Amino acid sequence: MQPKIKYRLIGLAVILISAAIVFPVFFDGEGYKERHLKSAIPDGPERPEIVRIQPVNKPLPDTSTPAEPSKPVVLPQPEEKVKKVIEKTVAENKIEIGIHKDQPVLDQQGVPVAWTLQLASFKSEDNAKGLRKQLIENGYKVFTRKQGELVKVYVGPEFQKTRLESLQAKLKQDFGLNGIIVRFTTQ
Repeated sequence: MQPKIKYRLIGLAVILISAAIVFPVFFDGEGYKERHLKSAIPDGPERPEIVRIQPVNKPLPDTSTPAEPSKPVVLPQPEEKVKKVIEKTVAENKIEIGIHKDQPVLDQQGVPVAWTLQLASFKSEDNAKGLRKQLIENGYKVFTRKQGELVKVYVGPEFQKTRLESLQAKLKQDFGLNGIIVRFTTQ
C-alpha cells in the first residue's frame, strides 16, 4: 500500500476510536436537567369589587334655545355732586352717554342678554374671511360662524341693542352692508 493511503486509514481509525471513547461521556442519555428553584414571586392581589356610582347631580337644563329676557334692572341715580361732574365732563368732551336708554338685562337663567349684527352670509369661506379682515382693520369686533354650508359674518356682541342699531347705520354708510340684529348665542 502506498504510504498516503496508510496514513489516511490510520487517521480514520484514531478518529473512530476517540469518538467511541468520547461519545458516551457527552451523550450519556440523561439529557438536560432543568433546575427547579422556589419562586420568590408573591401571588397576585385579589381583584377589587367593581362599584357602580350613580350621579347625584341633577342634569343641566336644555340651553339649545335662548331664554327670554327678564325685566331690566333699574340703576340708581348718582348723587348730585357726582352727577354735576359727569354732566360737566360730558358737555366739555361732547360724549354721548346712554346708560338709562337701553340697559343690559338678564334672561330667566341669569345670563346677560347680548346682541350681534349679522352682516353677511357667504358660501365661500374665503369671502367671509376677506370681509372679516376688512372690518377688523377698521376697528370692529368681528367673528364668523359656519352654519351648514354658509359662513356668516357677525359684528359684536353688544349688551345694548341701541349701540348695534347705530353701528348698523354706520356700516351701511361705510360698507353698503345692511345687516340684521340677532340674539347672541355661544353655539
